[in-house]
Amino acid sequence: MRLSNYKTNNPVFSEYFWENQKGSNKKMTVSGILIKSILCILVIAAITAYIWKLNEDGMPVKWFTLGGMLAAIIISVIISVRQHWAPFLVPLYTIAKGVFLGGFSAYAHKHFPEMPYQAIGVTIVTFFVMLLLYQTRIIVVTKKLRSVIITATVSIMVVYIISLVLNFFGIKSYIWGTSWFAIIFNCIAAIVASFALLLDFDYIERYKNKAPKFKEWLATWGLLATLIWLYVEILRLMQKLAIRF
Repeated sequence: MRLSNYKTNNPVFSEYFWENQKGSNKKMTVSGILIKSILCILVIAAITAYIWKLNEDGMPVKWFTLGGMLAAIIISVIISVRQHWAPFLVPLYTIAKGVFLGGFSAYAHKHFPEMPYQAIGVTIVTFFVMLLLYQTRIIVVTKKLRSVIITATVSIMVVYIISLVLNFFGIKSYIWGTSWFAIIFNCIAAIVASFALLLDFDYIERYKNKAPKFKEWLATWGLLATLIWLYVEILRLMQKLAIRF
């Protein structure tokens, strides 16, 4: 069953990146993806720590969050239509996400000093748990499971986009508060984000030693996008629970 049979509008999960595999003798490897992912995560961590320091020194970081988010979205769109630019764009995406996470995490770090570290720990544990479940085939990525995860992911992203547009016009969305509805929505989003890791693992396994070398950057991009999404959902959930209780 070809992976290209499953379509989605989400660029991170789009099989478009796995087409057109001619034109390169070097192939995508797991070690190559691992090295690139670690380097990108280190860059994100360094930028985040620097923005935390700026916030502690009294500099407002709200615009870092907004600017980083918009830049990451724009870069992602460009990557989705110009996949051969990935080796240059993914590092820029990494910087944008570092700026976003720096601003986003600064608030939590200021009001709940230990919370970002706890969220990072939960994210790491979740990553390895999902990897273990995938490698041992306790969870098998079937056509049905893949469709469910993609549908849920796209649905959640649509809800977020709509809520952001409403907020722009001064209409407060329920998903941003600390109500039980908002908490349950966060829980669902975090669960979907964790299961989205299975799709990343599945893509890498399917195309390792087959896809062109430059697509290591695309696989890295997918992993980063999922891990950052998972971290954001976990941190938001922890904040809501801390405020409510």
